[in-house]
Amino acid sequence: MKKTVAILFGGESSEHEVSCVSAANVAENLDTELYDAILVGITKDGKWWIFRGSTDDLRNHVWQDKRALLSPAVISPCKAHHGLLALDGASGSFEIIRVDVVFPVLHGKNGEDGTMQGLLELAGLPYVGCDTYSSAVSMDKAATKTVCADAGIPVVPFTAAYDTCDVEALIDSVEKKYSYPMFVKPANAGSSVGITKAKSNEELRNGIALAFEHDKKLLIEPNTVGREIEVAVCGNRRPFASVCGEIRPNSDFYDYETKYVNDKSECLAPAPLDEGVAEEIRTLAVKVYTALGCSGLSRVDFFLTENGAFLNEINTIPGFTPISMYPKMMACIGIEYKDLITKLLQLAEGVE
Repeated sequence: MKKTVAILFGGESSEHEVSCVSAANVAENLDTELYDAILVGITKDGKWWIFRGSTDDLRNHVWQDKRALLSPAVISPCKAHHGLLALDGASGSFEIIRVDVVFPVLHGKNGEDGTMQGLLELAGLPYVGCDTYSSAVSMDKAATKTVCADAGIPVVPFTAAYDTCDVEALIDSVEKKYSYPMFVKPANAGSSVGITKAKSNEELRNGIALAFEHDKKLLIEPNTVGREIEVAVCGNRRPFASVCGEIRPNSDFYDYETKYVNDKSECLAPAPLDEGVAEEIRTLAVKVYTALGCSGLSRVDFFLTENGAFLNEINTIPGFTPISMYPKMMACIGIEYKDLITKLLQLAEGVE
């Protein structure tokens, strides 16, 4: 008997559009002999809908305008329901739609940070990816680095601050510790949203203001000169790593526009690395994954410098767009897209 998968997409984060494209790819690569899909979209203003239209509408970002193909629905936190409540606005009644497993293809806040995972835990629904705790810790770049540094993993140095801080004192402190350029990042944001490469005091000041527009907490880091290396990790109790991949931004840094808007960047999988170096980074990626209590999947990003590899960040729901590195790196070890989606759903249900 086929199982029902609820694919969650969209969301209120700045990565809404990326999520829609990722979800379209996941839906199109679902093994239809094993699973039936229900597409559940969340608009930018937080409305939930079952969408019965084409994945092209997700990719073209017009799904929310197809009113005839939308039905209001929510995930019920009641374990007895074990799924969705499809709502009838006119009568006030609802229909229970049973769901076997959930694939939250939600990037960024309210999707990747433990909030959605908490709801799914309350609902008693198996879901793809990390649990509530590891999602929250991994989303917070400062918390990630604190935990990993404690586990003996080399991390890029950082200074963290909240929006209640004395900005002048913060600027004075980091200018004494680091030289320009510096990177200013929201602590909880993905896809390089809200990041500034500050080359002067004025740019640092503006970067701090921008970061606080996206999150109440930020990080300031010294510029790390090195190659950008990524590793896909998969599994629950026995996690394994893909080949290493390499991002070559061919721009000042790998920001949102470079990732998704223009075509300047190069994504190499496998990365051209000495075999010994590649194996060290792959081992380090699994160590990061384990230290943070991850499960299902994550992409771990490093800077490879002349002094070795340093953890940059981890993404617990990496992109599944046509240019995304996670599926590309997994394909390099023989796990093609369709098989990868099946593997992740099986891991969600506890099958290693």
